[in-house]
Amino acid sequence: MHRHTRFFRYLAVGVVATAAHYALLVALVEVAGWSAPWAAAAGAWVGAQLAFVGNARLTFGAPVTAAGWLRFQIVAALGAALSYAIVRAGVHLGWHYLVAQAVATAVTVVITYEANRRWSFAAAPEASSDR
Repeated sequence: MHRHTRFFRYLAVGVVATAAHYALLVALVEVAGWSAPWAAAAGAWVGAQLAFVGNARLTFGAPVTAAGWLRFQIVAALGAALSYAIVRAGVHLGWHYLVAQAVATAVTVVITYEANRRWSFAAAPEASSDR
């Protein structure tokens, strides 16, 4: 599979995972009465699990394994920390928080894609063919 095709699949999986995250967030707040931070955390966790399975199967053609799942979760946590740092720095510089988030998203999607391609799913035959 061509590298650009794989990256666009990664983006598409991310869109689906993010939609699930937001749907669960809204449902937990509006229907179940959860507080927004807890609902956001639950939504993010579910979204990350969908992203793992989608990326394993559709993006990288990798088996769903415990080791791959753990590596993916580490990359996701590091991506979240990087996103936090970029948004914090942007807001400190006077940027609107949504502008800072857009920059953070653009940076982290590229970095997490490469980390997942090279590490989380490195054993997948398709992931190693386009290095």
